Amino acid sequence: MSKSETIPVVFRVWVDKLSSTRNIIETFALFPTIHADNTGNYCSSYSHIGQHSSADYFHCINKSRPATPDEYADLKAELERRGYILRVIQRAIRQHHNERRATVAALAAA
Repeated sequence: MSKSETIPVVFRVWVDKLSSTRNIIETFALFPTIHADNTGNYCSSYSHIGQHSSADYFHCINKSRPATPDEYADLKAELERRGYILRVIQRAIRQHHNERRATVAALAAA
């Protein structure tokens, strides 16, 4: 994947479910087409603190909520400063996961 490619990204928010105000703990980005392991099961993710890491896409979706444009604006700007060309999506589709797994399969065959 080159830096000139548009990358689908899903912005999500971890919230403190124990707090009565449901305070935001962290906003993060999921890249459903970018693999983060040698099996393609995990996708790449990014947050201000910790930056790039691997993520179980489905776990993250189930345990977080969608971020609003105001909530993810700073994180999106940070990623764009790093050279990412982003296409914000609400949820990944099967094609995104298949693309991630196909990339891993191609690398393993090479």
